[in-house]
Amino acid sequence: MEIRLDGRAALITGGSRGMGKAMALKFAESGANVAILARRPDVLEETKAEIEAVSQGKVLACPCDMTDADQIKSAFETVVGAFGKVDILVNNAGTSRRGNFEEITDEMWNEDLGVKLFGAIRITRLAFPPMKERRWGRIINIVTVAGKAPRAGTAPTAVTRAAGMAMTKVLAGEGAPYNVLVNGLCTGRIITDQTTRGHQREFSDMPWEDFLKMRGKEIPLGRLGTAEEYANMACFLASDAASYITGTAINIDGNLSPVV
Repeated sequence: MEIRLDGRAALITGGSRGMGKAMALKFAESGANVAILARRPDVLEETKAEIEAVSQGKVLACPCDMTDADQIKSAFETVVGAFGKVDILVNNAGTSRRGNFEEITDEMWNEDLGVKLFGAIRITRLAFPPMKERRWGRIINIVTVAGKAPRAGTAPTAVTRAAGMAMTKVLAGEGAPYNVLVNGLCTGRIITDQTTRGHQREFSDMPWEDFLKMRGKEIPLGRLGTAEEYANMACFLASDAASYITGTAINIDGNLSPVV
């Protein structure tokens, strides 16, 4: 099956690195106009150039702090000004953050909720009404398998992402009569720059391939997933091929999660 997004306009938050970048590349290869939002202008421009190399449409990079409501509004307006619309919104901003509950400060909670939950709330509030008016829209909320089955030491991310799953279900119900489909992707262990940083921080003396094998032993499928595999599912959900799928939270985790 060839998945095409010709004529669609996609906006991906946290789009400069990792899974966001992989999704942006996949969407662009599939014919969509793609806008990526992230905080660092230099990294955004590097990624924009990579996307333009494979793109069949327009590519836009907008610096944006997803904890700042004014910046979110300005970036969204810039994207609409360039593309005329936003058909596909991927709420991907935020990195995995975890620790012992007693050691998580109010500042850490506020930062995690601000980026991952309130950032998604604010930009979705802008994108949702026009999608309903056009009677076509796709919203993909990037969450985590820990949001379904949280374990000790997985806050604040597990808590924040669980709220993101609840928002997914609420929006799916409200969007369904207007053909605005809303789904979540529950992230397992995917190889990204976060994986690289974890290797350097905790296992710098271990060869990279050995590190990946070690992490893969904890997963029933026997390996970590790739950002490209993740992007394939996102592209499917963003397309007309997924026209009867809404209100789901799909595990992309090699069966790591104990729940479906």
